Amino acid sequence: MSKRNKLSKFEDIMSYPNVYQNFSPKEIKPMGQGGKVVQLKGKWAEHFGDQKPITLELACGRGEYTIQLARDYTDRNFIGVDVKGARIWKGATMALSEGLDNVAFMRTKIEVIEEFFAPNEISEIWITFADPFLGKPNRRLTAPDFHDRYKRMLIDGGVVNMKIDDPTLYEFTKEVLAERDDVKILYDRDNIYSQPLDFPELQYKTYYEKSHLEKGRKIKYMRWMYV
Repeated sequence: MSKRNKLSKFEDIMSYPNVYQNFSPKEIKPMGQGGKVVQLKGKWAEHFGDQKPITLELACGRGEYTIQLARDYTDRNFIGVDVKGARIWKGATMALSEGLDNVAFMRTKIEVIEEFFAPNEISEIWITFADPFLGKPNRRLTAPDFHDRYKRMLIDGGVVNMKIDDPTLYEFTKEVLAERDDVKILYDRDNIYSQPLDFPELQYKTYYEKSHLEKGRKIKYMRWMYV
């Protein structure tokens, strides 16, 4: 992507009503449309204008999963989170063009995710094809510290979904979850396409998943909750 194209997309999302950005994890200052500093933590119902349950997609990339979920589940609100503004632009633009008012996007490092969401503000989390960070396990989105964050943000009975291709991240996640005494595994399949899909949400295929499937990789899915 050219520098000009990136700058154009950054300008676009700065003007979008469905995108919020926090540029530095060391200085928490989320900005909304036009660069206005806003308060997000505990305030997402005000953004959406209703009390519908909120689902987060972490490391959402282009927002394809977020968009598809929002299309099919209009009784819920969805927020895609990613550190790359040029990626978010795709999903945010699509949401606006389709009039999906149950979609928003947050640009930030996920390490500081609790700065933008209050305890019990989230009903469900999706982790889709996240970076496995080979050699840097503490940065993986299923490292122990991240589970603590998710547990605090989720309502009682809230669930985490993980759909990935990377075997290292998959085994790492299973090991981390097995070490906790506050986790209940609800579903675990290391090759979801080896049989009919058990959940309709699994049929969505992002750009990254299609690429992985073309390379012959198996798609893995886990669902769990904190108790």
